[in-house]
Amino acid sequence: MAPPSFSRVAVVTGANKGIGLAIVRQLALAYPSSSLNKGPLLIYLTARDQSRGEAAVKDIHNDPQLAKAQALDSYGGLSTVKFHKLDIANPNSIDAFTASMKEAHPDGIDFLINNAGMAMNGFDLNVVKTTLGCNYYGTLAMTEKMLPQIRDGGRLVNVASMNGHLGSNYSNSIKKRFLGAKNVEDVNKLMEDFTEAVAKNEYKSQGWPGAAYAVSKAGTIAFTKVIAREQKMKGSNVLINVCCPVSPPTAHKRNICSDPLRDRRPPKVALSFFP
Repeated sequence: MAPPSFSRVAVVTGANKGIGLAIVRQLALAYPSSSLNKGPLLIYLTARDQSRGEAAVKDIHNDPQLAKAQALDSYGGLSTVKFHKLDIANPNSIDAFTASMKEAHPDGIDFLINNAGMAMNGFDLNVVKTTLGCNYYGTLAMTEKMLPQIRDGGRLVNVASMNGHLGSNYSNSIKKRFLGAKNVEDVNKLMEDFTEAVAKNEYKSQGWPGAAYAVSKAGTIAFTKVIAREQKMKGSNVLINVCCPVSPPTAHKRNICSDPLRDRRPPKVALSFFP
């Protein structure tokens, strides 16, 4: 069983800044009045850098609105926020994290928000491999390895982007492959074909955009839809969503947000949890 002091357990990846940090904050604020409130909530704020993750936890504990709302356990509230190291670009880190969660919470967790991701400047084979390795393959691995640990009635949200929209920079045949994907292997093949096309400098002629981040998010949307459909067919009651968080500004390299907690608008990814 999970530690007796916690009735619910949540995990937010890439949460030391930007959207992820705002999600942690909003979960703590919205949970008490939600229909999912079954008692004290433990939120794991994860990040690949321990010092930045621990600093983010301090920011959460010093947040004046959380104090006013008495949302955290330190103010007599329901939510406890703890740091846990996790780098989704590192398979060993994912394995260590999933093992840690299984040991700490053998009955499972309730909420998983896969927010971690990256955006790199430029476009070449290294950028493609690095970006897909984190945004697509890392998120996929977290989804597949943590999904069995999500309890009945839980929530899984993968954070995508409007950049994942299949616009005019994709050929019709590639669009059809994304939209018609029947399993994860179909989506993996799309990512492999994109990488190969870039390696051969044939991505334009094959109908791919010159944007690794956009393709990684298109892949995330596609595999999430496939897994959600598969889980529904199996009779699972875990709600699986993929969404684009409009606010606050992200903290990727191309759009730095120095203080995401100043933006008080709730990220849509957090709202998707609470009916």
